[in-house]
Amino acid sequence: MLNEKSGSIYNRLAPWIIPVLLLIGWQLFTMNESVSGSILPPPFEVIRTGISMAISGDLWTHIYISFSRALTGFVIGGGLAILIGMLNGTYPFVEKHLDTTVQMFRNIPHLALIPLIILWFGVGEESKVVLVAIGVFFPIYINTYHGIRSVDKGLVEMGNVYRLSRWHLFSKVILRGALPSILVGIRYALGTMWVTLIVAETIAASSGIGYMSNNAREFMQLDIVVLAILLYAILGKVADSLAKLLEARLLKWSPVYQMKK
Repeated sequence: MLNEKSGSIYNRLAPWIIPVLLLIGWQLFTMNESVSGSILPPPFEVIRTGISMAISGDLWTHIYISFSRALTGFVIGGGLAILIGMLNGTYPFVEKHLDTTVQMFRNIPHLALIPLIILWFGVGEESKVVLVAIGVFFPIYINTYHGIRSVDKGLVEMGNVYRLSRWHLFSKVILRGALPSILVGIRYALGTMWVTLIVAETIAASSGIGYMSNNAREFMQLDIVVLAILLYAILGKVADSLAKLLEARLLKWSPVYQMKK
């Protein structure tokens, strides 16, 4: 019993061993001046800056605005990706007329569209949300489409033998079979979402974590620049952890998922 408890604690702490060691090494290298503070500020200085900004309220404002932009773009882009991916994966007629067009646009780097998006939507919130939506669309679309096309045809035929309605066949067989692939696309898109947001918030922004970092760079405030980088890393980890929780809830029926646990 004690060994099981110790093993459970270790499994929870194990993912954080390397990040903690990196922080300790970072602090030691800056303390003995192996790395100059003008190149990379020590962790404690970054933490003090973060606490100071949190007390003043500026930090929470930037985080809230960035999170709102990211979430809005993710919902719009991800929702459209799942819808179109399901249509293309389910109906050959739709795939024949739509998939080629989507694949052509997929090969255009979405960050290369920034000048065009600014001309169309200006430099306000719309351009940032649209850029994030485009960034998350293709990973989710590809995995949704692939997931539906990869569903075991034998299961579909069995559903037809049992005379399931089209809705029950789709929801109970096709969608469930495609769900693992869709969730992989969502996790991949979450990383793309933050990368896109970093770039989007350096474009004529007046708030957000990217703006905070860009503004600090102009005044050589390295502690704030590093703080912004760490915030993106933390928010990305939080988003990935939430995706894992969603995966655990939606795939608890899957024997393959149970083997990975």
